[in-house]
Amino acid sequence: MDLNTVLDVRDARRREPWRPGDAWLGGGTYLFSEPQPHIRRLIDLSLMGWPSLTSQPDGSLDIAATCTIAELYRLGRSSPEPAAPLFVRCCRAFLAGFKIWNMATVGGNLCNGLPAGPMISLTAALEGEVLLQSQEGASRRLPVTRFILGAGEKDLREGELLRSVRIPAHALDFRTAFRQASLYGLGRSAVLVIGTADPRDGSLAITVTAATTRPFRFWFPLPPTATELRTAIDRAVSPAEWFDDIHGLPAWRRHMALRLAEEIRRELTSDRKESP
Repeated sequence: MDLNTVLDVRDARRREPWRPGDAWLGGGTYLFSEPQPHIRRLIDLSLMGWPSLTSQPDGSLDIAATCTIAELYRLGRSSPEPAAPLFVRCCRAFLAGFKIWNMATVGGNLCNGLPAGPMISLTAALEGEVLLQSQEGASRRLPVTRFILGAGEKDLREGELLRSVRIPAHALDFRTAFRQASLYGLGRSAVLVIGTADPRDGSLAITVTAATTRPFRFWFPLPPTATELRTAIDRAVSPAEWFDDIHGLPAWRRHMALRLAEEIRRELTSDRKESP
């Protein structure tokens, strides 16, 4: 779609004062998908030269905001890390073809803040932290679960840039389980639930996204019983936080989230004695 209100496109390597009507341009798959009447100037990040995927000395993984979904998918296919299959499954959760995969970016998916964003699901489940940079050069880190505040809402200040997402080293060793539900075969995610088991201490976490307006991650020092898991979800997610749109009613999303969370609990604790 043509953005007929945009008057200029600037290279992000040239530091210029931020002004009303500016917007960061990564892959542009969202920006060019619908009218953006408030935008007057695009600041293009494509020539910044950021490495898409960087392993840190401590074993953590930095995913640049400009990393494409295709690049992340290839990492998931080739990496020996136990959590690597989760990268693949979350990339496949996109309602998009390969052309979009080669343009859409991890940072763009996070900054849209949409409940069905699978990069939100992936990074929230793996304890990801976003690195945010202000126009003045200051930086701050936030867990993804705190960065996304609601449907389309995020803790992103005027002119602030999402530079990267860091996945800690220990999270790459998680055993994972994945469940996704939609009202129709190739539809947008209406419920996406991820479970992670930490081999270091036996803890278990369940992350609920798509069904809720923001990501919810439930951590248990020991695997919970079915009742404990259900109670934790129902206490934390208020009725208003079950998402409501054409892709699913809140009551159905809650029902499916609870059902899939229980399936994951059983899968990740199958080697333990079952509790009622």
